[in-house]
Amino acid sequence: MTPTLNAAQAPGRGAKFLTGGAVLFSSKEERALGKVLDNGLAAVETGLERELKFSEDIADAVARYLFDAGGKRVRPLLTLLTSQWGSGLNAEVVRAAQVIELTHLATLYHDDVMDEAAQRRGVDATQTVWGNSVAILAGDLLFARAGSLVSSLGDVAIALQAATFERLVLGQMRETVGPKPGQDPIPHYIAVLSDKTGSLIALAAEMGLRMANGPEHLVPAIRQFGEKIGIAFQLVDDVIDLSDRSAGTGKPPGTDVRRGVTTLPMLYLTELANTDGDALDLLSTLAQGARGELSEPDFQNAITRLRVHAVTERTMEMARTMADEAIAHLEVAPAGMVKDALVRFAHQVVDRSY
Repeated sequence: MTPTLNAAQAPGRGAKFLTGGAVLFSSKEERALGKVLDNGLAAVETGLERELKFSEDIADAVARYLFDAGGKRVRPLLTLLTSQWGSGLNAEVVRAAQVIELTHLATLYHDDVMDEAAQRRGVDATQTVWGNSVAILAGDLLFARAGSLVSSLGDVAIALQAATFERLVLGQMRETVGPKPGQDPIPHYIAVLSDKTGSLIALAAEMGLRMANGPEHLVPAIRQFGEKIGIAFQLVDDVIDLSDRSAGTGKPPGTDVRRGVTTLPMLYLTELANTDGDALDLLSTLAQGARGELSEPDFQNAITRLRVHAVTERTMEMARTMADEAIAHLEVAPAGMVKDALVRFAHQVVDRSY
């Protein structure tokens, strides 16, 4: 059985990731904000427990599977945090945070089927337990439940959710089809990340602001913050894929490379291979590994070469650039604890272990 994540555990883990934990909560006011976020996330967790109950036992088991496996609940926390620029936590903010997390969970089920992933959050991927059809249907159920929840939040929230859902699907489609003939694959990949990851993080931040009637002039800034942070987040994941299990992904090093999943280090390496013999040799070796033509030690040696290669550091530089651009969009935001927490979050995204 997978570990159960209860409301008492989740806020401490999530809030610490988002706000820097004790570093942020140094004054009385900051500790009060931390308590507000923790209480809000506990309410989100309680609501998700309720929403993940269906009329069929199998639906309950599959829909709860990845929820129970863990997760930092970063997106709901962003919703709770940006609500502090308005009237603060209320029932609509909490419900919006639940919509965001249900949508995120749904995408994980579908992504794992399409990517033929073996693991997610340290447990066997859903389709390896119940099969592709049940995993896809579980994702559909979660999308449906998110749609039901958002319907109570008004026309603007419904429209935002629908537009984000469209981008999530289009991003997955663009990733699956690949760049058009003659299209530079690197900008294409960044655009895919913006759709698949950035759009939902942007929605999370915007929903908190809107559901708490925050200042309208902050909406464009927080949208752009979320888009850029989403790209940075995924680029760091591309690098973490090359690290050992200590990063906590539950995957062996080079899982994406082995499966032929597009990552920025591999795109940079492919670009460099046109003029660099060593890069071409490494690219060829990794391709052999992906086809199963190398022993596991030889494949892991090639992954190590990629991990220390300049293209991987170049990927991290791109991630840092995206985080810096995200922070720059916050210049219009009022100074204070909320802005400080968002800046800290941006730094922590790119400072994760890799």
